[in-house]
Order: sequence, then structure tokens, then C-alpha cells
Amino acid sequence: MGSSLILTVVAIYFIVLLLIAWVTSRGANNSEFFIGHRSSRWYLVAYGMIGTSLSGVTFMSVPGGVQTDHFHYLQIVIGYFIGYMAVAFVLLPLYYRLNLTSIYSYLEDRFGSTSYMTGAGFFLVSRTLGACARIYLVLNVLQVFILDSWGVPFAATTAVILLMILLYTYQGGVKTIVWTDTLQTTFMILALIVTVWFISGTLGLSPGALMSSISDHGYSEVFNTDWHSPAFFLKQILSGAFVTVAMTGLDQEMMQKNISCRSLADAQKNMLVFSITLVLVNVLFLILGGSLYLYLTANHIPLPAKPDAVFPTIAIQYLPPFVGLIFIIGLVSALFPSADGAMTALTSSFCIDILGLNKQNKSEEAKTRIRKTVHLTVVFVFLICILFFKWINTGSVISLILKIAGYTYGPLVALYVLGLYSKVKFKENLVPIVCICAPVITYAIEYSVNSHAALNPGAYKMGFEIAFINVGITLIGLVLIQDRQTRIINPL
Repeated sequence: MGSSLILTVVAIYFIVLLLIAWVTSRGANNSEFFIGHRSSRWYLVAYGMIGTSLSGVTFMSVPGGVQTDHFHYLQIVIGYFIGYMAVAFVLLPLYYRLNLTSIYSYLEDRFGSTSYMTGAGFFLVSRTLGACARIYLVLNVLQVFILDSWGVPFAATTAVILLMILLYTYQGGVKTIVWTDTLQTTFMILALIVTVWFISGTLGLSPGALMSSISDHGYSEVFNTDWHSPAFFLKQILSGAFVTVAMTGLDQEMMQKNISCRSLADAQKNMLVFSITLVLVNVLFLILGGSLYLYLTANHIPLPAKPDAVFPTIAIQYLPPFVGLIFIIGLVSALFPSADGAMTALTSSFCIDILGLNKQNKSEEAKTRIRKTVHLTVVFVFLICILFFKWINTGSVISLILKIAGYTYGPLVALYVLGLYSKVKFKENLVPIVCICAPVITYAIEYSVNSHAALNPGAYKMGFEIAFINVGITLIGLVLIQDRQTRIINPL
């Protein structure tokens, strides 16, 4: 399969995205950019959010990890489902009741401007790093398997892809992304189904026989019962629930799409349908992983150096060209939702939370100019961060993303917990200090425990539970700085 054919298909796909953007962004104003003018259809949001949640990490890291981690990822997915229910029935009613454009403005109403800015700041850092890690994973595959042979520098690849995403998000924002994510989710799932179907046929296995073979090779083990392990089922279920509440319920990118629905009932229907569908799609990705390793074994293909390279290696180098092309389209479809929604959400959060654009007495044209300037700046920051990930040559991207979430969303979760379930107020000037110190202390604890485990095989090793430790330390710190002379009677 030639590189020219691949690039032609990608170019056609991008032109389709531009056409969608042109149709959906005509006459779009700042309200439509930020929250789609609260007119998005819930079923489109639910379907499109699947692509945003999966991203290139799920597309490659989940299947690639099946050989060593088996189906243990399903433990985290169970936690995801629990977390989505909390988002649907605890956080969404709050956001709709307060009629929020930025979800972090709740912190200003509840605690004050410093807590508000602190929460928004942690979101900006976390979403930037997490999104760039996801984008880096996909871009690196395109670079290694296609563009390196052409002598194209990675920096040029990154700049061109980010420019492409900028072009179709620049005007329409959320209003456009709801529709482009729908298209991208379709191609991502299509690539998944076609690959499993073709490998199953090549191996001469029916769906039932394929599952039996995956099970016979030991890949289908779901629950890890070793409590010393970072993959212990209770740790991963709780971590999955935490990650969902943090990275969906307290994430402007994900909630921006939810609060663009016409009503709370529509937003909750969106979350229910989305969460059930997401569980099923993740199960399919795990089945794909088992199928890929069966294919490697049956055809005596050497294992790629990195698990993340298993899917692209087989799809591009060993399967027929039409399967490879569908994989590339699915891969690009996994890339774009990781970037377009994040860019839009970061632009929205910075404009509303940091600059206070919705409170400024400026004309619509002036606000639009500021918003577009911020959007361009976000793209430049993405470029720098992606090049940084390339420079450090990070290993498991999915582990990196979950760890970033554990450190950066911990203070945000603590602020919301105290806001929703207590009557405390803080000494506002000390809030940023507590929220910065908590992740630092958490890192020191993790480093100490895991250093001991490295020297003592079988000893307890910390995994994603760092998120709960981070939240706990932040909660303790915030309670210690409460302003006991200023308490509220009815927290929002």
C-alpha cells in the first residue's frame, strides 16, 4: 500500500470535514462556538462522544496491551460506567440548574474567584498534556509507517495536522465538532469491526471459535485478584470511576458537549446511551487485541518492539490494502476528536475563566477576535507539547494519560467534593498553595513506595490509586485552611 494512496485518502477525508465545518459554522457566534447555542441533539452528542473518549490511545494501546495485561482493562471500563452514572445524576443537574457556560464558574459562585481560577488552571494544564499525549501517539504512527520514508520531519507532520484541525474548528467550535465527531466515530468503529472480521476469516474461525481461541491463550482474563499488583481489580474499578468523574464530569471539553444539549433530560439520555455503548466498544477493542496476537502467532510474525505498534504493524504491513486504508482512516478519526474538542474546550475555558470574556462589555466582533487569537495560541502550545513528548520518547501512553489525570485532576475533584457536600469556605489566598502542594506530596509518596517495590519483588506497588491519595491530601489541606468565620448555610 503506497504512501501516496494513503495521503490521498487522508486528504479526501479532511475535505469532507471542511465541508461539514462550512455548513455548520455559517453565521456561528461566540455562544455557538462555546456551547452550540444549547441546541445539539442528544443522540449526536452521545455518538460523537464515543470517538472523543476512545481516541488513538484506545485505538492502539488497548489492543496492544492484551498480551501482557489480558482483558484487565475491562476492570477500568467497569469503573468508567460507574463514574458516568455519577456524572449523569450528580453533576449534570448542577450544571443545568446554574445555566453554566464554563463548568468551573460553579467554583466562583461557591468559593470565590481564586478557587475558580485555580480549578480552571488545573483543567488547562491537564487537558493540554492529556490531549497532546493522545495526539502524539497517533502522529507518531503516521510518521513511522508513512512519512519517515518520505523524509518528512515530525515537526512538519505535527504542524500540518494541527493546521488542518484549526481550519475546521476555527469558526464553528462545538456546533461543528458535534457533527464531525459523529463522522469520525463511525470510521473508528468501522475500522475496528472490519479488522476483527478479516482476521477471524483469515484464521478460519467463527466468532464463537475466535473467542474460545482467545480464551485458550489466556488473553480473556478480566479480573486481577493480586492486591499487591497495580492492576488489582478494586484499584482499577475505583480508578476508572475517578478518572471518569474527573476527565468527563469535571472536564470542560466533555461537559461542553453535554451542556450543549437542549435540556437536562436530553443530556442524561446522552450519558446513559454513551456509557453503555462505550463499554461494548471497549470489549470489541479487547477482542481485537486478542485477535491480533492470534494472527501474529499463526503467521510467525515477530512481536513489534512496542505494544502500541501491534495494530498498525499488522494492518499496514500484513493485511490487504483495503483493510490498511480503513485502519488509516480509523486512525485519523481517532486523532481528530482528541484534538478538536480539546482545542475548543481550552479556548472556551481560557476566554471565559481566565479572561472573563463573557463578563466584558465588548462588542461581539471584539470578543470574536479575542477568541480566535486564543484559539491560535492553543494550537501553538499543542505543537510545543507534542514535540516535547516526541523528544522524551514516552513509553505506554495510556498509563501516562491516566497518571497525568491522577495528579492534575485531584485538586479539582477535592474542590467539587467540598463544594457539593460541605459548608466550608476557604482563605482564598491559600487555595492555590494547597492545590499545588498536594500533587507534589503525592508524587513523593508514590516515588518512595515504588522505589521500595523495585528493590523488593512482591512488595506493594502503587498504580492509579495515586489519584485518591492526591484527592485526600488536597481535602485535608483545604479543610485546614477553611475560614471558620465565614460559612454558608446552603451550598450550591
